[in-house]
Amino acid sequence: MATESLEMNGGAMNGDRNDEVEVPLRGSSRRLQRPLNMNHYANKKSAAESMLDVALLMANASQLKAVLEQGPSFTFYVPLITLISVSLILQVLVGILLIFIVKWNLNDESMHYRLNILENVSTACVFIIVVINVFITAFGVQSPNVNS
Repeated sequence: MATESLEMNGGAMNGDRNDEVEVPLRGSSRRLQRPLNMNHYANKKSAAESMLDVALLMANASQLKAVLEQGPSFTFYVPLITLISVSLILQVLVGILLIFIVKWNLNDESMHYRLNILENVSTACVFIIVVINVFITAFGVQSPNVNS
């Protein structure tokens, strides 16, 4: 009796993707639902996370510009420059980690340990970035007043 090797999403590795399940909807209509493809899910999650990272990167760049325009006379000039710089560096690191996470196949069991470490490091970095940005907001980055 031959045994089949199962993918992470529950499908057999024989290439047959027709193992769809009918799921009842409200009323009498039904739709076909495929098993969750973990690679597809992880790629979408990483893409969403990287889009948020880009948005935060743009916000930090804008904050850095505002602080530089205020100059060294601003009370929190050095702490803000430091915090924004650390945040930007961590965001670039998270972006690089996400590239590696997306490129590796979740169904390859030999990669699970590395992917788990990368996901944990990425999550820790995102948490640190959020905390840093809370402090950046608390110190208050204001655009300089332009008097005409």
